[in-house]
Amino acid sequence: MLSYYFSLALHSLKRNRVLTALMVLAIALGIGASMTTLTVLHVLSGDPLPGRSGSLYYPQIDPRDMNDYGPNVEPPDQLAWTDGMYLLKAKRASRQALMTEGMVPLQPTESNVDPFQTSALYTTADFFPMFGVPFQFGQGWNANEDEGKARVAVISASLNDKLFGGGNSVGKELRLQETSFRIVGVLGDWHPNPHFYQLYMGSYASDEDVYVPLSTSRDLKMEHDGSTDCWGNTGGDQDNLERVNCTWLQFWVQLDKPADVEAYKSFLTHYSQDQHAMGRFERPPNVRLRNVMQWLDYQHVVPSDARLQTWLSVGFLVVCLVNTVGLMLSKFMRRSAELGVRRALGASQRALFGQLLMESGVIGLAGGTGGLLLAMLGLWLVRQQPAGYASLAHMDVSMLLATFTLAVLASLLAGVLPAWRACRITPALQLKAN
Repeated sequence: MLSYYFSLALHSLKRNRVLTALMVLAIALGIGASMTTLTVLHVLSGDPLPGRSGSLYYPQIDPRDMNDYGPNVEPPDQLAWTDGMYLLKAKRASRQALMTEGMVPLQPTESNVDPFQTSALYTTADFFPMFGVPFQFGQGWNANEDEGKARVAVISASLNDKLFGGGNSVGKELRLQETSFRIVGVLGDWHPNPHFYQLYMGSYASDEDVYVPLSTSRDLKMEHDGSTDCWGNTGGDQDNLERVNCTWLQFWVQLDKPADVEAYKSFLTHYSQDQHAMGRFERPPNVRLRNVMQWLDYQHVVPSDARLQTWLSVGFLVVCLVNTVGLMLSKFMRRSAELGVRRALGASQRALFGQLLMESGVIGLAGGTGGLLLAMLGLWLVRQQPAGYASLAHMDVSMLLATFTLAVLASLLAGVLPAWRACRITPALQLKAN
């Protein structure tokens, strides 16, 4: 029966090609606009670490003075050195990693590659297992190398390709800031977006090329290139960040069970109370503990213009559907004589309704194909923009399927009223008129 309805739908659509083309175009324009913006929103608001993000948390405490204090003030987004090191060494989570970012001068050992500046992440040993970072060669460093301020480094696959032709470079030398480092690992395919663990270089920033122990970076006075928030009479002196009243470090912990989350939040509160009693924290305890997706939402990582454009495109799709309803109503009512004859020959209202809905679905498939092409064009235009997230605007399989699903559902929805109106025509009146 479905194949019969399908053949009838094709025959009917061919009889009035102009009207059919207008309906397909209306669906295609609405689907193309909405799927372009929905795809961008889908990419920007996605989970950067599926399967892990629910157990990774970002602790916040408030060590600042009473200036601008209020009951609903959020604690700083980062930690001071004293607090970061205490929380790191307390080991109250199954894993924990302290980090910040900077730019380092790299002097290649190959004569055909000129020295250049590259992005670096200064972090601690648990960073790699906690975030599930894959390795192409080697592995990360260990806690003893953190303590010993070891001259070791992990590099990205792209830097390994540039310097060593993609071969196994573990054990080879890498010169950073005129100091020799031993490569202990080369990352595999790892490009989490958004750049959730280090938002201060850009929410959709490029991945770092070099990873070195945080203790080593401070021992060598490597440049800190992230955000620094100071209070009191202190300034953000690069050489004295360990001793000034400034927050500049990011800290992540892994908490596998809800009870661990509550226990860690209680630990943060007790630590803040102790520091307040000692006079180091002037403010009363003010702590937060957000998981990855809550942290991204708090930081408003998804641009507000992306959400606005999505709502506007959905509104445009509704306008296109309203126009499609009018076109379908005109087309179906023109066939009232044909439908009246079919009713007189014994066809039920249900059968006619199914036939007309099949015709709407075929229009949706055709419109979905056109909408997909327009969405591909729209995403290409997005990738030409200077926005940091522009390069991520690609349609994956789920959004490809969503394009056709939305097109068919939209066209079926648009066809319900016209089909219902056409099926309720009294056959006797049509037979008498003809």
